[in-house]
Amino acid sequence: MSEPEITLYGAAWCPDCRRSKAFLADQRVAYTYVDLEASPDELQEVLRLNEGRQVIPTIVFPDGSHLAEPSDEELAEKLGLARAAVQSTYDVVIIGGGPAGLTAAIYTAREDLRTLIVERSALGGQAGVTERLDNYPGFPDGISGADLADRFAQQARRYSVELLTAVSVVGLTTEGGASVVTLSTGQVVHCGAVILAMGSTYRRTEAPGEADLIGAGVHFCATCDGPFYRGAGEVVVLGAGNSGLEEGLFLTKFANHVTIIDRSGATRASRILQAKVADHPRMTVLAHTDVVSFSSLPSGKLAALQLRGPDGTETFHAADAAFVFIGMQPNSEMVAGMVDLDERGFVVTDRTMATSVPGVFAAGDLRAGSTKQLAASVGEGAAVALQVRYHLSEVGGHA
Repeated sequence: MSEPEITLYGAAWCPDCRRSKAFLADQRVAYTYVDLEASPDELQEVLRLNEGRQVIPTIVFPDGSHLAEPSDEELAEKLGLARAAVQSTYDVVIIGGGPAGLTAAIYTAREDLRTLIVERSALGGQAGVTERLDNYPGFPDGISGADLADRFAQQARRYSVELLTAVSVVGLTTEGGASVVTLSTGQVVHCGAVILAMGSTYRRTEAPGEADLIGAGVHFCATCDGPFYRGAGEVVVLGAGNSGLEEGLFLTKFANHVTIIDRSGATRASRILQAKVADHPRMTVLAHTDVVSFSSLPSGKLAALQLRGPDGTETFHAADAAFVFIGMQPNSEMVAGMVDLDERGFVVTDRTMATSVPGVFAAGDLRAGSTKQLAASVGEGAAVALQVRYHLSEVGGHA
């Protein structure tokens, strides 16, 4: 009797499910796919495995263990896959495979610089899990984030960029003007320059109850989890910036009503988005309102948010789900104490995108002063690649 296969529970609309499926396919790992939309009764198994949380992808292994919404690195480690750089020395190592990192790699490779990208998760960054990008030049009808990320990666491969995914950088030091990069696998690679392009992730409110309800009513990706709430009566979006309003509008495809919680009352969203929300018959904005706490049902799912209004009065706002879009947290932990950071943790650079450490540069959402826009990240990727070329020529050429 053959060993039982890996089972992946997911849905067609879930970008993380597509990423996990693609990862398994790339590694030639056999698995059984259960589409929860085609087989809704199977959702009970997902809820059982995740203690009442509807989290996908959920991947069950032959030994009965499972991973819920794993990163590529977690999945690779579980499968025991080999993850190693081909060479021990490169001209440039780029930490992060989002739009800034991939663009920088394309430009450095075109300069005949041996280039390695190290990405701890999936290529594409935040853009790769965005449902649709309507303001990226060259795509008048828009393009899905996953498709655009795939195009970036394909172009990088065309120029022989080495793409190392599901691997983290756990150490970075400089020696004599060159850098030494230590990977989570234990491998050490040397290079003449490093580009920090780790991007940023969504902040949490840190309000009581939030952490316990993640995946059980509290979410950070409308594209990933919005379809779970098809037909829901009320969904709340925390944050009234561009991301919050965009995701709120997207969620009206599923929920009967969406309430935007605007803490400041002075939204920085574009006027177009503000007008769309104001004109939408199934959207409401509560200004000058704070989240005090999250409460749950006996089932462990979200029941309501305790809100504090502009007059200080606290009320309970029943909701089926809450999506949090209150800004970005830079993924700078790995270089904290090495390069200069601003008060929010973003990497400080000069006009050449160089950090406080010679030979180490930064680009994209991680960099202090960046606009956190896709097109700007691509531009920064190209600009930093040129600065790396100048740096390497000044210190003696290729590594």
